[in-house]
Amino acid sequence: MIKLIASDLDGTLLQEGGTISKETVQMINKAEQQGIRFMVATGRSYGSAKQAISKAGLDVPILCMNGANLFDHEHNLVVDTPFDVPIAKEIIAAVDTNKIYLEMYTNNGVYAPEKDHFIDMLLTILREKFVGFSDDEIKAYIDRRFQEETFTFTDDFLSVLHDPNIIPYKLLAFSYNKGDLESLRHMFSNREDIYVTSSGFDNVEFNHKEATKGHALLRYAKSLGITSDEIMAIGDNENDLPMLTNVKYGVAMDNAADLIKANAAYTTTSNNDDGVKKAIERALTINAKESEDV
Repeated sequence: MIKLIASDLDGTLLQEGGTISKETVQMINKAEQQGIRFMVATGRSYGSAKQAISKAGLDVPILCMNGANLFDHEHNLVVDTPFDVPIAKEIIAAVDTNKIYLEMYTNNGVYAPEKDHFIDMLLTILREKFVGFSDDEIKAYIDRRFQEETFTFTDDFLSVLHDPNIIPYKLLAFSYNKGDLESLRHMFSNREDIYVTSSGFDNVEFNHKEATKGHALLRYAKSLGITSDEIMAIGDNENDLPMLTNVKYGVAMDNAADLIKANAAYTTTSNNDDGVKKAIERALTINAKESEDV
């Protein structure tokens, strides 16, 4: 019996324009009426994730920053796994040496380099990511990011970390040069004290070793008396892998990376074709069949 469904946001629950279809929202509500809890699990910050789902009228638990934080239905912080500051400084130094664009997610929002550089870098990356989109459309996407996240621009990440009131949770490195990202990843991929992952071809993400979607999801589920055999997880990219492989019902989107499809129990349709809605429908069918068999 499925009791909890966790869905990634970008490329999964959200359609290309950053919206959630009315049909998917209706299916989420139907599942909740039948006793299935629903939550989102994202690499985004809490504020950004909350804003994205609130537009669709959803108010559900949010696992954010890859599992560094998890807020329950009452908006209480129930999982808190910050980065060790010395390790964060080590990664920042490596990124700076390689001249790679970096964002630092903290309890005080997201820190990023000088604003004009931020916009120029994103334009370069997104032109490659959104082939066929005009610069105006890409700039609209960037503007949406400014609205969704609380950004502070800085030329010195290390000085930010000297502030005892700032708690780092995630480091996100962007580059349009795949070789640069692979080199950066290789520097830390064998470290047992760092979780290295990615949410797209253009980035590498760093968290505390226990700040994964899988770890945070199972911790939260345990607090609810729910086992891994009673969870469905839905995603499309590498940072979703720890939750898809640690639950009985791991679901890959049709637009998911090959790695995700290879490790999922089954594949649903794409994010632009209500894939999450169809996965939830499958969960309801599974539960109905199990109820009949009892």
